Amino acid sequence: MKLLHTSDWHLGRAFHRVNMLEAQSEFIGHLVSTVRERGVDAVVVSGDVYDRAVPPLAAVELFDDVLHRLADLGVPTVMISGNHDSARRLGVGAGLIGRAGIHLRTEASACGIPVVLPDTHGDVAFYGLPYLEPALVKDQFGVEKAAHETVLAAAMDRVRADLATRPPGTRSVVLAHAFVTGGLASDSERDITVGGVSAVPDGVFDGVDYTALGHLHGSQTITEHVRYSGSPLAYSFSEADHRKSMWLVELGPEGLLGAERVDCPVPRALARIRGRLEELLADPRLARHEDAWVEATLTDPVRPADPMARLAERFPHTISLVFDPERAPEDPDLSYARRLAGRGEQQIAEDFVAHVRGAGPDPREQAVLRDAFDAVRADESVREGAR
Repeated sequence: MKLLHTSDWHLGRAFHRVNMLEAQSEFIGHLVSTVRERGVDAVVVSGDVYDRAVPPLAAVELFDDVLHRLADLGVPTVMISGNHDSARRLGVGAGLIGRAGIHLRTEASACGIPVVLPDTHGDVAFYGLPYLEPALVKDQFGVEKAAHETVLAAAMDRVRADLATRPPGTRSVVLAHAFVTGGLASDSERDITVGGVSAVPDGVFDGVDYTALGHLHGSQTITEHVRYSGSPLAYSFSEADHRKSMWLVELGPEGLLGAERVDCPVPRALARIRGRLEELLADPRLARHEDAWVEATLTDPVRPADPMARLAERFPHTISLVFDPERAPEDPDLSYARRLAGRGEQQIAEDFVAHVRGAGPDPREQAVLRDAFDAVRADESVREGAR
């Protein structure tokens, strides 16, 4: 049996205000083509189908489109909810949709109830473990501690108990949405830390042939049997070096035979550039980034005028601007409170401008600050008089 493992579509998400719907639609087309051309027998989607609990209409329409296209191919799909999804909303109509071969698993109570698909070697049992919020499901699983490891371990106990009742030779696949120890995070995943701990050991998933993980956006192999597909598109500049892909997994009569990465289409390359503005505008080595989405970190000691507009002349797809000015090291013993001691509101504000921009306010700006503080004090006096 050939499985196509994907996750973290985040339909409806933007990339630094860039609408990604067209790129997401292109990925969906690529997924459907891969299923058809590579003879895929089942698709598994390990959560975060949508980017938020109430997705925009265009994202719902795209999701509806992919469900119809997969159903038309007659290829079964198993899908779980992630921490970005509303499990209840995603699971609406799951029973009816299941008749078309699209199996939505969004309820914690169904962790031990598999979708069973046959091949020439027997049955493959697919267990869907949706994102399990520890505080919400600990009582349901009968565990005392609200922690990711305890609730996932309890869910996997149910999986192994059901698997033990299956005919000998039944192979097993688990879909889970979690942060597994050894995985590398990026800036675009939502934090799921509970009690200071977010990761669970990969040993939690012992006893199954393949674990298809979602949540982390980088494609990675935790063990041969435990893998993240990663997101099909980059959603932060921390993913600039990612190779976006899906896993094409093959199961034989004895279990896992192997996994192959299938690359996803890249709408536009990502680039992170750093330096003083004039250097970035003149450096010939940066020519290769002129058509990329760019995050520019400017190190000018004084913030230059109109930096975004000037960068856009050479890098028209600059969408993120960061300032990290070069400064002499400050005295580590000089606390913030000591720096403020004896300073009035005006001086504190002027110091803040100097800290952010690298140079203090000019006389015109000082006058603006004075007028602002005067207006605030006048307003406070009016309120006091009205009491």
